[in-house]
Amino acid sequence: MKIAVTGANGFIGAALTHELCEKGYDVRGIVRSKERSLNRNSRLEIFAVGEINSDTNWNDALKGIDVVIHLASLVHELIDVSINPLADYRRVNTDGTQRLAEMSAGAGVKRLIFISTIKVNGEETEKHQFTERDTPNPHDDYSTSKWEAEQVLHNISDATGLEVVILRSPLVYGPGVKANFLRLLGMVNKNIPLPLSMVNNKRSMIYIGNLVDAIIKCVEHPDAVNKTFLVSDGQDVSTPDLIRMIAGALGKKARLFPCPAPLLEMIGKITGKSSEVERLTGSLQIDSTKIRRELSWTPPFTMEQGLRMTADWFISNEKNI
Repeated sequence: MKIAVTGANGFIGAALTHELCEKGYDVRGIVRSKERSLNRNSRLEIFAVGEINSDTNWNDALKGIDVVIHLASLVHELIDVSINPLADYRRVNTDGTQRLAEMSAGAGVKRLIFISTIKVNGEETEKHQFTERDTPNPHDDYSTSKWEAEQVLHNISDATGLEVVILRSPLVYGPGVKANFLRLLGMVNKNIPLPLSMVNNKRSMIYIGNLVDAIIKCVEHPDAVNKTFLVSDGQDVSTPDLIRMIAGALGKKARLFPCPAPLLEMIGKITGKSSEVERLTGSLQIDSTKIRRELSWTPPFTMEQGLRMTADWFISNEKNI
């Protein structure tokens, strides 16, 4: 079986292509530019397609491919200076996905696995965990573009017979992690006091090794066809407990002090970091029962193991991060 992975040089893509190669699959890593790619495995073929949008020519990249795993997307940290972020997100995440799916169907690809986001369900949970049965409720431009892409994929599947599998993921952590989680690692490692001891929330996350394993489970499993699955580690934690676990993995002591939630929210508004504060104080829980039951999937790593491996990577690479 030959598998194509878009975004192969990204955080998730690099881990996924490595594991696929280790399991004996022939893998074609699709990237925007070969100049930013590293081919570290003889079973990994690198193919550059340029920018991803409604005009991308996927013909050569899809030749002989059985399964496409679509990871490439435009994410928040790449769009901070955009004048029209929704249009930019749609150009890559929605229109680019539509183009890929249409050309995949035309090229004889059997299955396309799309990595979406739990933000399609919404920003936070209150009384119950998110499930696949919830009415989608995206709140920002990024999640809107992903939800629109999911709908496009279902339409193309109905019209062409292309098998589609959608995975909605929460925050992904692990060796190579960037953005907010990397910043949190740095603050805890530097013993910076954090005003979060009064936070009483619950959040789901997923270790990159668990997400990669779930994706690979969806490559060939017959019961994955045309399904949407929510995935997580299955260990929901509060922000203070997460910080304590990270500190323990780093060999540090967590430094937490109390601060009322309204004050945190006000600080977030003043500093323009309201969304970051909401992620630290709000709850977002996922029920991943469906993929565990229907595909017999069990996360191979516990959260403790995942955080330990993430901390080991951070310590080993701290000077270069």
